[in-house]
Amino acid sequence: MDIVNGCTFDNNLPCIAEKEIVAVNQIVDELKHYLLENDCYEISKEEQDKLTAVVLKDNKLNRKCVGKDARTLLSMIGINAPDNIRCIIFEGEKEHPLIAEELMMPILGIVRAKDIDDAIEKAVWLEHGNRHSAHMHSKNVDNITRFGKAIDTAIFVKNAPSYAALGFGGEGYCTFTIASRTGEGLTSARTFTKQRRCVMSDSLCIR
Repeated sequence: MDIVNGCTFDNNLPCIAEKEIVAVNQIVDELKHYLLENDCYEISKEEQDKLTAVVLKDNKLNRKCVGKDARTLLSMIGINAPDNIRCIIFEGEKEHPLIAEELMMPILGIVRAKDIDDAIEKAVWLEHGNRHSAHMHSKNVDNITRFGKAIDTAIFVKNAPSYAALGFGGEGYCTFTIASRTGEGLTSARTFTKQRRCVMSDSLCIR
């Protein structure tokens, strides 16, 4: 599944990777079914609390957890998961710390939405105005267009894993964690840096 592949690529270290899911009510149960079929592990409310305490130690991101695989993270809260497990999933509100914070770990919180309007509103909130990257799976071009305009990110991937934006199965530049600059566009292998211009008028003149 594209969502799982994108989220677990390099254990979620790339900033463009899927960090959470917002889905309308009528598809959530089916979506979870397919997520579980594709090597995800769903944790209970009690396990969510334990995981939160470990990965957000003293309300700060625990650097020892960053980039760890799902089985390692689960072992930290006493769960011996099967060898095939790649991703941790759970349901929660958008404000849940494992959903609202960028973790850089293969943890996917699922937020239910009433309809497409509610889903777009919640997804925009979760992007926190960074204008970095977003993803959407839909066959409705009008809804894709509405979300693209609302989220206003430098990277917007439709119906593919997040890494399609880096040239893996899609159009993009393979520049990974410096791929996007707060909505200004992508770096490339040629630039790798943010293009800046400094202009002075009047005071500096050598004519």
